[in-house]
Amino acid sequence: MNESGSGSGNGSTSANNSSSSIPFLTSPEQAVFRDHLETKLSHWIRPWDGQEKLTAGIIGVPLSKSSISLSGASTTPAAVRAAFKSFTTYSMEYGVDLQHMAVRDLGDVQMHVTDLAECHSRIEACLTKLYEQKPSLVPIVIGGDHSISCPSVKAFAKRYPDKKVGIIHFDAHHDVRNFEDGGVTNGTPFRGILESGAVQGSNIAQIGIRGFMNSKPYHDYVLSKGVHVFSSRDVRVNGIHPIVTQALAAASNGTDAIYVSFDVDVIDQAYAPGCPAIGTGGLNPWDALDALYHLGTLPQVMGIDFVCIDPTVDVRNVTSRLAVQFMLSFLAGMASRSG
Repeated sequence: MNESGSGSGNGSTSANNSSSSIPFLTSPEQAVFRDHLETKLSHWIRPWDGQEKLTAGIIGVPLSKSSISLSGASTTPAAVRAAFKSFTTYSMEYGVDLQHMAVRDLGDVQMHVTDLAECHSRIEACLTKLYEQKPSLVPIVIGGDHSISCPSVKAFAKRYPDKKVGIIHFDAHHDVRNFEDGGVTNGTPFRGILESGAVQGSNIAQIGIRGFMNSKPYHDYVLSKGVHVFSSRDVRVNGIHPIVTQALAAASNGTDAIYVSFDVDVIDQAYAPGCPAIGTGGLNPWDALDALYHLGTLPQVMGIDFVCIDPTVDVRNVTSRLAVQFMLSFLAGMASRSG
């Protein structure tokens, strides 16, 4: 996908009204796969008409030029949408059928062809305006590399003026590289979040950080900022549920809302081969599925992103499909919320 294009692949503005007043947001294309006995995601998650009251909305951010390593993460929103035809809205594990939830596809944030700062500015401007118009919407942001999370979180924090937000961050990496040795990249989003003051370190919990994938100075940096770090080994030894409980205690301490940032490379490479930074010793999918379902049940969790998939090196789109399952588990949790 051309990073300057939209989810519909033509770079044009929407024929409907969904993007008319949200800057840089273009509409997705619609594909319908349905029979009389089941509803596929590709039918359920229709393009937003700009008027319907939504519970959650999918926003693609097709950016990968800021990736340190070669990455086709700009093609992820399209790959994830293509995977919708492989899933239904019903989960027997969670006893929920999602088809009556108001979840729609808002399209992609249009990226500048060459200007990375402009790309990030557009992400923040688009999401800020979206939250102004739809204050109760839960965004499901599909990257893109992890650099998109910094402007996304900044917009999320502005959504709650004079209040505090927390973050639960699933990742193999701390993502706090300095800016002097390469500028803003997919390795710097949490450095940017911390240095901007958008979120305090004491309200950030990182889950799944792996050994031999981070340097000691960066580990020391996050600890100096009060970030709570739970390694992949911590999850293996103690189980995902107590780790998520501790992470929630940190992210919710004195805050009014929580944002979840999910880098798919937190998953072991055996299950997620389509990530630019693969590695062994990661979380297994059920750890993540259970964690995301639980987070989805919590009313204070009001935003989530999924980042760092490269469909160009994936195997049978398995990693993009895994991201869809993660999204659906989160939405299944949301379906249990009252009100």
